[in-house]
Amino acid sequence: MTDFNEHEMLPRPDHDEHALQSFVKSLRGHLATRVMPGTYRVYQSRVEPAFRAEHGRPPSDQHEVRRIMERDPYYQFWSAMQRRSQEMMWDTLIDTTERQLPDLIERAKRLDTRQVRGRAKGTLRLDPGLEVPRYHTAADIHLQPGGYHSDFAADDVAAGAIYDRGIYLYLNGALGPENNAMGQLLSGFFRERWPDLPPQRILDMGCAIGNSTLEWARTFPSAEVDGIDVGAPVLRYAHARAEALGVTAHFSQQNAEHTDFEDRSFDVVVSHIVLHETSKTAIVNILRECRRLLKPGGVMLHLEIPRGSTPVEKFMFNWETHNNNETFAGFMTDIDLKAIAVKAGFPAGKCRVEQFAPRMSSEQKNYSESFVWKILVGEK
Repeated sequence: MTDFNEHEMLPRPDHDEHALQSFVKSLRGHLATRVMPGTYRVYQSRVEPAFRAEHGRPPSDQHEVRRIMERDPYYQFWSAMQRRSQEMMWDTLIDTTERQLPDLIERAKRLDTRQVRGRAKGTLRLDPGLEVPRYHTAADIHLQPGGYHSDFAADDVAAGAIYDRGIYLYLNGALGPENNAMGQLLSGFFRERWPDLPPQRILDMGCAIGNSTLEWARTFPSAEVDGIDVGAPVLRYAHARAEALGVTAHFSQQNAEHTDFEDRSFDVVVSHIVLHETSKTAIVNILRECRRLLKPGGVMLHLEIPRGSTPVEKFMFNWETHNNNETFAGFMTDIDLKAIAVKAGFPAGKCRVEQFAPRMSSEQKNYSESFVWKILVGEK
């Protein structure tokens, strides 16, 4: 895994851990590119025809597709292997992180106090009294033990360290050597659409380890960039990671539904595949908060993954819902994001959902030959 940017905060795997992590990365790439596409062929060649022969029609929705596909041995094989690869990924990453956790915590403290000539330092602000919302505590998202919010030691950074290398393995390197492709994509989208709007202040909601946040700071070096999340351990890691990479950003522990920033504080408010991790109530609150925080003429951008257009595509995209603790993602399949934004206070003529197909690197193409992102746009 030499193509990963080995910054100072990353846990260093030993020989055997490195070998296992490389195997998991290769296994997930193989499942994504060689095995998973076969589920569509199986559906088209035998599952859908059998259903049509019995009922005189094709399956009407993803739920009917799920009931018949879950009985098919090919799908069962892929699904079981996909789930096991996820569990293996966390197993080896946790082993590496636990072994080095005391040193990682000390590294984070050193980076927090280290003075770097010629560069303003970023900041970290935590709120021990913050109530972590139930959509985080009810299930470990992506099966990551403890989720993104659990502290297992004083000044813990484990959740962030595990997540950093974890999403690289999870997507087979598709997000690039710093897991920053989504930040590059969305900041590039902003520059293309609003070339005459240089932002002075930017907020990244649900920033986790700041992998996308830092791309906004790099793209707009004169802007003040804030990242918020409900998880203390990922924020400690995000702050230390930003210092290690030499990028200035300000992180604070806050719920995006209700922040402590003043009205009209930001030129741009963004998130990167965060909305589908929330809830029916929270998503309205978050978009309402975005509107409150935007300056006149400001822009809201929420990047989301596609959910498919046909019943079988929707079924496959929702594998994560039923097997990987993406509990709200199923609801996002048919949600009208523009209608939710209007409900939250954005004028109908000032919000829209755009489909965006980015130029892809060879690594990204290895993971997905075609991937169209969904972007909720709101202007104030």
